[in-house]
Amino acid sequence: MILVKIRTLFLLGLRNVARVLIYRLSIKTKINPVLRLKADIPHLPFFFDLTPDLTKPKAPYFWTRRALYFGFHEVCVDATPPCWHNDPFKNVTISNFRNDWWAIPDFETNVTDIKVIWEASRFDWVISFVQRGILGDPTALHKLNTWIDDWILNNPPYKGANWKCGQEASIRVIHLAMGALLSNQIAKPCLSLLSLIEIHLKRIAPTIDYALGQNNNHGTSEAAALFIGGGWLATQGNVSAKRWETLGRRLLEDRVEQLISPDGSFSQYSLNYHRLMMDTLSIVELWRRKLNRPRFDTLFYQRACAAAVWLDHMLDIESGDGPNFGANDGAHLLPIVDTDYRDYRPSVHLSMTLFVGCSRYNEQQASKELLRWLGLVPPTLDTSVQRSVVYSDGGYAVLRRERALALLRFPRFRFKPSQSDALHLDLWVDGLNLLRDAGSYSYNSSSDLMHYFSGTHGHNTVQFDGRDQMPRISRFLFGDWLKTNWIKPLLISEKNDTFGAGYRDRNGVSHKRLLELHKNHLTVTDNISGFKDKAILRWRLAPVLWELHGLTARSKRYSLEITSNQPIDRFELVDGWESLYYLHKTKLPVLELETHYDACITTIIRWT
Repeated sequence: MILVKIRTLFLLGLRNVARVLIYRLSIKTKINPVLRLKADIPHLPFFFDLTPDLTKPKAPYFWTRRALYFGFHEVCVDATPPCWHNDPFKNVTISNFRNDWWAIPDFETNVTDIKVIWEASRFDWVISFVQRGILGDPTALHKLNTWIDDWILNNPPYKGANWKCGQEASIRVIHLAMGALLSNQIAKPCLSLLSLIEIHLKRIAPTIDYALGQNNNHGTSEAAALFIGGGWLATQGNVSAKRWETLGRRLLEDRVEQLISPDGSFSQYSLNYHRLMMDTLSIVELWRRKLNRPRFDTLFYQRACAAAVWLDHMLDIESGDGPNFGANDGAHLLPIVDTDYRDYRPSVHLSMTLFVGCSRYNEQQASKELLRWLGLVPPTLDTSVQRSVVYSDGGYAVLRRERALALLRFPRFRFKPSQSDALHLDLWVDGLNLLRDAGSYSYNSSSDLMHYFSGTHGHNTVQFDGRDQMPRISRFLFGDWLKTNWIKPLLISEKNDTFGAGYRDRNGVSHKRLLELHKNHLTVTDNISGFKDKAILRWRLAPVLWELHGLTARSKRYSLEITSNQPIDRFELVDGWESLYYLHKTKLPVLELETHYDACITTIIRWT
């Protein structure tokens, strides 16, 4: 395992590893300047009058009648501010909110998941209260100001868990800025609001190297906060804030170049984190235009355009949802319109408008309403329809034919994988996710659940000898990253769309998977060899009634027929889990096929 860890350090990049180590050492030795920050607490008001505009479209009632934690869990709210250090699920309140943020552990499984504590402090309620005020609610402005005031009094600068993460601080900056944008208070903001923004930027800037070392959305979010907040303060006469704007611009261009591949794939191999990154870039571009700042470099816009198209190609048009692959912590930067958390169409519509110059979902009311809230006119040019495409940089093959969408994940890991999901297959038919990913559930759950959701067990692929495809090094890190060693290029014909990929792991096990998508069925051929004891092929099925007949699983409208050139030693339906929302899991049927022989197994999935 020591050799595995050493190899993984080189894969992560020595510069990134050095950034993280230097950050941790600077905190441990107390030489990082962030440990010496102090600031006065700003007081009311933070926002001026919210001028009613009844021509604006409807808005969701988030944080007025209920809060939706992680886009799903309903938490009752009233006019009084919440307890900012309370876990409403466990009814547990953490007691370390007066401690220096850097002295608080990252994960305390015996207390609560810190992400639950952070959720109310992301300030998405700022957007909700601003919208309600604009729509004529006379109580909204008072709630908005008193909640911000209560938060800063109970979370004094740089004390407690809500100051621990630079990205969480950045999300607060972004939501405060969006509140000002929606209420037309950018040019003449409250001085207390500017002071609050500055307090946050002072927390973000000294630890930005740690964010960069993660090679993920921490870097894009924190760079965005520095650019937005620094530029805004600079326009209000804060000369020293210009350095934050300049730093934010440079890092945004750097992160986009480093983390978004030419084909639009993002470093985190996650549908929801791709949206988070995309929404971040959209907000940055909105603010650049509002502040009348120079455009970013050409590569920034090329990669943002490619990333927007990538996200669109992953979606099921019927529902706006998409394959549940990769990590998902419930992040959603733009809760402006009343759609389900898993409807990605408004974000795609916005990013297409800003970076592609095309409309995408003009027929969806919520997508049109988002542009109206943001004061954007939709382009007259519409994009072309979705098609089969391969994103080789990130390892995604998307096959489309009439009513069906199939996604194959194949290993092209330039960045650290968070899930052991090589050759996972997702299948959507008429808006139903027929073959589905387990998701990620929680970042702070039991070891068994962590291994289940992010390990090979939670994906539609083959597990060999009861182990993950890659050895797990830590909570968020796998070693010996797999590499694709066989590709059958995408071929689109009148009859079907085909694609194949395969890998050989460090133990000499080989798995090749070939897809053939037809009008009303999908054929999957798995060639497996080199394992010691057993191989288990799993198909994680939609939660409808399934029955087994020989080597066929049938429901009312769907069937999976299995053939093999070697004996199938076990063929049964077992209970499994899936998580569509953070900290929420439900049962679903999993079809398991077990063999002890090198084999060629064919699965035909049919629909009517």
